[in-house]
Amino acid sequence: MPQNLSKFIEECESAPRLNEMFAFFSATAAGRSGTPKKSPVVDPRLLQYDAQLLKFAEKHQTLWGHFDAHYFSSIPYRLEEEIRLGDALLEYGKSGRRPHSPVGYYVLGAAEGTFARTLSSMVDGSILTLSCSPNKENEECFFRHGRPRFSSFFCAPFHRLTSSFLTSDTILRPLDGKFDVILEDTTFQMYSPNRSAQIEFVKRYLKDDGLFLFVDKLQHNDAAEYVRREMQKDYGYKARYFSEKSIERKNKKILERMVLNEVTLESMAKAVGDHFHHACMTWNSGNFYTIIASDNANNLQELVERMCEPCIPHEYIYEELPTALPGFSTEMPSFRQPLREEA
Repeated sequence: MPQNLSKFIEECESAPRLNEMFAFFSATAAGRSGTPKKSPVVDPRLLQYDAQLLKFAEKHQTLWGHFDAHYFSSIPYRLEEEIRLGDALLEYGKSGRRPHSPVGYYVLGAAEGTFARTLSSMVDGSILTLSCSPNKENEECFFRHGRPRFSSFFCAPFHRLTSSFLTSDTILRPLDGKFDVILEDTTFQMYSPNRSAQIEFVKRYLKDDGLFLFVDKLQHNDAAEYVRREMQKDYGYKARYFSEKSIERKNKKILERMVLNEVTLESMAKAVGDHFHHACMTWNSGNFYTIIASDNANNLQELVERMCEPCIPHEYIYEELPTALPGFSTEMPSFRQPLREEA
């Protein structure tokens, strides 16, 4: 727990995500604004025609809510990465890790919970998932596809989650308040740059050998390089889905404020190092990164081995992947080869 818990909670309550940004996220989650000109579609070529990825993508698409289309149109090839990561987490959870109890995944701040719900729906009770969002509209979208048997939703920001909720929720009760995997999805950057305290607060819900994943937008030590990558994102990708006026409006309303809460890769690595012994990077898209941390090197390496190569054009990748996070010596295995069905 953060040393000064009350101060941390106060910091979260006064954060942009729950105040000046709240209306934007509500309207987008309800489909009243932020809708792209066309819905993003998975490119099977980027998925390398991998049979497992295509199967996950098909199920994933059936559970989309309003915010999903906005989100996947905003971050270059984030859709393909969610499918790549989802397939790896699905296989990781199915691997007999907890022979006598289900595996638990907590996806923190992922809008209507599509990712978590897809994972739990593709196995019969061996993976239980939790999603959270402070916006009621996201909860409504979560239940729009029916009430799931193995996935729960907490309609509140991440810092209001309690152990009593986890142990009383009928779906999550078998997990005893702890998760095997926690995924923070572009959420911490909406609250503050206080990464170490954020990680510390959430880690109490992670099992000792669990994996903590972060999908985050990071600052760059070279301000000009950060801007170049933003231009690539906005006019090489987002322009396919949003008008120039819409892109500029969001930059002014959300991103200019959010950038104040972003941290550099080096700062993120230090914060992760405050709480974990092993960490690596497995994906990069411009200023966005996927980072995995754990105190169990074998579990981390197993998840990485279950990932195929990043499903993204090379010009958006600025890192050698997979690689240990700066300051870590974690040994990295190779990504797996595509699994294609015989013709």
